[in-house]
Amino acid sequence: MRFVEKEVNPDSLSPLNLAFIGDCVYEMFVRENIVLSANRPVKDLHRESVKFVCAKAQTEAYFKIKDLLTEKEEAVFKRGRNAKVGHNPKSATQSEYHTATGLEALFGYLYLSGEEERARELFNIITNYE
Repeated sequence: MRFVEKEVNPDSLSPLNLAFIGDCVYEMFVRENIVLSANRPVKDLHRESVKFVCAKAQTEAYFKIKDLLTEKEEAVFKRGRNAKVGHNPKSATQSEYHTATGLEALFGYLYLSGEEERARELFNIITNYE
């Protein structure tokens, strides 16, 4: 489900633009998953979500799905991973930060391509709910 009905060719967007929207898409999956697992205070929800959206956790997530990606998905991931981000991460290694950016680019690409089911499938594998 797209929120804005405007045509877009995700292949024409920069990898950092894909990662920008993908960060939000991935976090929506995480937040929905956490909210639906238990009713709890917002402070606890936030604390729990941070465990899944940090660069280290997103790097681990990528390694759970990397062998299942199509050639196109792997190419999108690599474009995101190899993008020049322009700053050094504070709470992650450079490698983790770049891998997380690649994962976010992949989720952004899937979302903008209308492939929400594929994004959901990959997220379910990441969270072991397949």
